[in-house]
Amino acid sequence: MRKKNKRARQIRIFLFFGLLLALFIILIVSTVGSKEFNAPHKLALEVIGTAQYYMTRISGGVKNSWQNYTALIDVREENVRLREELRKHKAINNEYREAVAINVRLAKLLEMKETIQAPTLTAEIIGVDPSQWFKTVIINRGSSDGIKDGMPAVTSEGVVGQVTNTSPHFAKILLATDPNSALDGLIQETRVRGVVKGGGAGFHMEYVLKNNEVAKGDRIVTSGIGDIFPKGIPIGTVAKVEKAGRGMFQEIEIEPAADFSQLEHLIIVMKKDPLAK
Repeated sequence: MRKKNKRARQIRIFLFFGLLLALFIILIVSTVGSKEFNAPHKLALEVIGTAQYYMTRISGGVKNSWQNYTALIDVREENVRLREELRKHKAINNEYREAVAINVRLAKLLEMKETIQAPTLTAEIIGVDPSQWFKTVIINRGSSDGIKDGMPAVTSEGVVGQVTNTSPHFAKILLATDPNSALDGLIQETRVRGVVKGGGAGFHMEYVLKNNEVAKGDRIVTSGIGDIFPKGIPIGTVAKVEKAGRGMFQEIEIEPAADFSQLEHLIIVMKKDPLAK
């Protein structure tokens, strides 16, 4: 069926061009020796002109379509190139912003290190303990770097926790927010002491008598007693105080100074005789 349609189309094309050729020959023959533009001349000119007009339109349309097609390909290629360049520039910009953020954090850590008299070591957090029993993180420093159990860990904002386990190249830090953690704290404004314990998301301060003045917003720092944390390291601020109820002591909730959800780098205070397990 396809062969028949193809053959019929070829025959029609052949007849069409044959008719054009015949009219062209008639026009030439009738023109020879005569200057009169008679009816056959007019008919042949009309047919040939019409054919040439449509052929010109068709060829022009094909040419324009081809030019538009090639232009579209060029536009697509240019879009691909521009998208790739944009992606590269975004990646470079993100790397630049991250480098700036890291530099800012490290600069703050350096300022904190300069305020601590004991030798210090900067470490990076590389993992979180998957155990649900303890709130701990893992750092990229270990016993080969001089880290020992009991050494305190801080950031530029404040207290983070203590070293609990070490291997040659890694160490585990028990966060101060863990319920098993406790340290001696001092209310900076009134110099009242108490024991700061982890409460999961924050801290609470125990053994502060009800007759002691404690107000919301008071700053809590390390007391230095016990020779574990250096004195004056921020722990947090008083978020809530309750004196009602039975007992001798106030119930004090503390908002941590350090943001435990965004820990990346720590300072390990290299105490000579840290508390060891």
